[in-house]
Amino acid sequence: MKLATLAKPGGLDKLGVTTGAEPGDPGPGEIRVRIYASSLNYHDYSVVTGRIPTEDGRIPMSDGAGVVEAVGPGVSDFQVGDHVVSTFFPQWLTGPAPIANFSTTPGDGVDGYARELVVAPESAFTLAPKGYSHAEAATLTTAGLTAWRALVVNGGLKAGDTVLTLGTGGVSIFALQFAKMMGANVISTSSSDEKLERLAGMGADHTINYKSTPEWGQRVLELTGGQGVEHVIEVGGPGTLPQSIDAVCIGGHISLIGVLTGRAGDVPTAKLMAKQARLEGLIVGSRAQQQDMVRAIEANDLHPVLDRSFPLEEIGEAFRHEEAGRHFGKICLEV
Repeated sequence: MKLATLAKPGGLDKLGVTTGAEPGDPGPGEIRVRIYASSLNYHDYSVVTGRIPTEDGRIPMSDGAGVVEAVGPGVSDFQVGDHVVSTFFPQWLTGPAPIANFSTTPGDGVDGYARELVVAPESAFTLAPKGYSHAEAATLTTAGLTAWRALVVNGGLKAGDTVLTLGTGGVSIFALQFAKMMGANVISTSSSDEKLERLAGMGADHTINYKSTPEWGQRVLELTGGQGVEHVIEVGGPGTLPQSIDAVCIGGHISLIGVLTGRAGDVPTAKLMAKQARLEGLIVGSRAQQQDMVRAIEANDLHPVLDRSFPLEEIGEAFRHEEAGRHFGKICLEV
């Protein structure tokens, strides 16, 4: 079968597409899935560029979508022909998070989905939404579920709330879509006026160019009559967190789901205390949460925003496209 591997110490020039042996028949509780698509995330970028070290020859990509080709004894959730999408933490089925690292995450601690075939426990997948293409389904594993957990599971989003999203990456756009789906208001930021127009076209109630308005936290307060927002999808980390704290309402919720501006920095703790806000770090979600998200997507006919697809042979170019930062929504690989 065709697959992509990453050689140590990492770097886009260390990505190569080769062939390997096909997996055998699935054992008890396992399924064999033909993978047709994956999608790029910042976590995957950190792996392939060597920022997150992995074993030599690692098969990258945490997201995978395809079709069940065979089921082993005892499999109850799937049958041959089902369209499925992978889970980020295959061993986190339900309940509170049991893991604080990526040791079991495909494409990082174990081999991922930049390959044509995989045999895995059935818990490593859920059904994909009905009517989704494989590329659309592949966007859900990381970006979709992160936004869902941040807003719905942990944030308790309700109609009439206001959500602040930062940038136009996959998580932020999913957050916009989920928020509008559930009757919330949305304020979105970007450094590109063109992208802000697209966000407004998707339903963002207000948009802010954070380059021309560097004190965008204060602008959010103005737009909300001095109250602030109930939810912040914080993808920047230390470089944007002070503004997010300015923007959040008293008793609001800040979901820290990215560190695009760095891994360490000063946090205005006194202001956070005064706001009595909840700053919560989170990494994706459980299999049960993914199943809930899929049901909500089907009920509302929500579809992700796809930026561009690349064939597996151009995996390096796909990551260079992500690196350039010009994308809007999800970049996908067609396997």
